Amino acid sequence: MTGSFMLTILIFGVAFLFSMIKILPEWERGVVLRLGHSIGIKGPGLIIIIPIIDKLLRVDTRTVTMDIQPQDVITLDNVSMKVNAVVYFRVTNPESAITQIEDYYFAVSQLAQTTLRSIMGQFQMDDILSKRDKINQKLQIILDDATEQWGIKVTTVEVKHIDLPKEMQRAMARQAEAERERRAKVISAEGELQRAQKLMEAAQKLAESPTSMQLAYLQSLTEIAGDKTNTIVFPLPMEHFGNFLKPSDSSPT
Repeated sequence: MTGSFMLTILIFGVAFLFSMIKILPEWERGVVLRLGHSIGIKGPGLIIIIPIIDKLLRVDTRTVTMDIQPQDVITLDNVSMKVNAVVYFRVTNPESAITQIEDYYFAVSQLAQTTLRSIMGQFQMDDILSKRDKINQKLQIILDDATEQWGIKVTTVEVKHIDLPKEMQRAMARQAEAERERRAKVISAEGELQRAQKLMEAAQKLAESPTSMQLAYLQSLTEIAGDKTNTIVFPLPMEHFGNFLKPSDSSPT
């Protein structure tokens, strides 16, 4: 009887001793509640608590990646779209994360969703597509300020995907196509203008020397002959035929 009692006491003592010892990894911190009151942050490593009296709440301090569900957004110019984003945050004050908010992960998720809808409604569609960096920075600042009292640090917010209605996508495609056609026509017109200017300069230069004009004719003839065509059109100034077109003095009247 005595032996059984001593064995029971020994087992109880060993179990009590093991319940006092807790080991926290490098990325975890422990908030200790003694009789319901917080007595500070413990860890990492080996910590000792008083069973029954103390309660250990573990908090992960690594960066958390949170995916915000797609939100229905109406932009400032009344365009409806679906937008989702990703939030990176971490716990900087485990005690505040435990005592100031019931569930900090759920709270950050809900705050991120409402903030995303609110901020997107302040921009026009073109600004949302072209100024993502500005929107990301504004979202990060607002979320960081709101969660600071909870011991949360929001490091990055990135708008991940913007889903536009099919009608808007087709309209944007037509607009982009029209813009490309406009640029092509402008470039073609500028090329024709430059070509005309160069031809005018070349004609003025050749007009200064009749020999140069004749050499240019011969060069054109050489290039045309190289095409192996049956018909060769050779330009010849009309003034060369002047003598033939004038009436002869010896012709009968």
